[in-house]
Amino acid sequence: MQYNSSPARKLPPHRPSPSPSRKERSVTEIRGGKNARAAKNKLKLFSIRLGVDMTFLFLVIVLVIIGVIMMYSASYPAALRYESESTYYLYKQAIFAAVGVAVMISISYFDYHHLHILAPILYVVGLLLLVGVLFMPGDPKRWIKLGDFSFQASEVAKFALILEIADWSSKHFRDMHTFKTGVLPCVVMYAIYAALLVAEPHYSGVVIITLLAAVMMFLGGVRKRYFVIAGALIVGAILILIVTDKLGYAMQRLDGWGQALVYVNDDLWQDTYQTRNSLYAIGSGGIWGLGLGQSRQKFMYIPEAQNDFVFAVVCEELGLVGAVLILGLFVLLVWRGITISMRAKDPFGSMLGTGLSAQIGIQAILNILVITDWLPNTGISLPFFSYGGTSLIMLMAQMGIVLSISRTSNLEKV
Repeated sequence: MQYNSSPARKLPPHRPSPSPSRKERSVTEIRGGKNARAAKNKLKLFSIRLGVDMTFLFLVIVLVIIGVIMMYSASYPAALRYESESTYYLYKQAIFAAVGVAVMISISYFDYHHLHILAPILYVVGLLLLVGVLFMPGDPKRWIKLGDFSFQASEVAKFALILEIADWSSKHFRDMHTFKTGVLPCVVMYAIYAALLVAEPHYSGVVIITLLAAVMMFLGGVRKRYFVIAGALIVGAILILIVTDKLGYAMQRLDGWGQALVYVNDDLWQDTYQTRNSLYAIGSGGIWGLGLGQSRQKFMYIPEAQNDFVFAVVCEELGLVGAVLILGLFVLLVWRGITISMRAKDPFGSMLGTGLSAQIGIQAILNILVITDWLPNTGISLPFFSYGGTSLIMLMAQMGIVLSISRTSNLEKV
């Protein structure tokens, strides 16, 4: 029996792979952690990222507090007369404000990207509400009443329109300069809402959503020449309505526009009663005001002073200085909201936040122009100040969305 005497082949010695350095392990762990967190956050409806923008939050809270105080000061004469309790409106508005703050904080943790899915749903909800209000009793038809609870459908419609145009524009950002993709769909979205508001009739609502639609389309990239064409068409439509006398009661407001302090006839003098007393209140306030709670015009001279004309009472009690300071807070809020939105990581966040911030500015400007008789009295409320639960809670919810965008904006800056 023969054996093979050749030496066995030697295997190369085993060399263990070098262990990763501390720096390489750190990089790997960080990347893995980020990927895991990103995957986890995608599954969450609510996600806690970095903190909200505290400047924006502070401005909102300050405006709400001042608004509740001034609304109470303007409302207690009417509350005593009609409700036999001076704090009637204060109690309800304070509840609305507390609910609004809770809603705002909750929504600030909501990942606004999920609104892509909700945009068409909320648009349909707004459409159904505007149709439903037409079947409510009374004229004009602006409120949906369910027992003791009532809300204004147009407040939901404003937000739904901003959201839907932001969603559409962000998805078709590269083609928004074309008529087929950029102009026609947005005009249809707007026109449906506008037609239903005209049917109520709610002309102040039409003015607001017209301006909001224009802002959103401009941000989306629609060419300027389409705005010129749209402006000409709107002016033509208004002239046709005036000539055919289809504006109804709104013509009374237009007839008295700019003539609140001029006696023309008994009818116009009566129609401009509220605006005239608003001007008296602004004038009597002077530079420093009569003092908090010392307004005279709120004692039934300005009807429903707690609503659209609350800022006239602000001017009378706090004077020019106080009015300018409050307007400065509005300017800072709008500026901060737009700044936050411009730092969002996607076009949807930028457009949505800018549109919601612009709504505050548009309504505040229009309200000031109305109480000073630069615009006809069309019933435009002052954000955070005018009495009303629907408006306040909707505004606070929208501010919560801006705060949600600010979380992402802060993340991008780190």
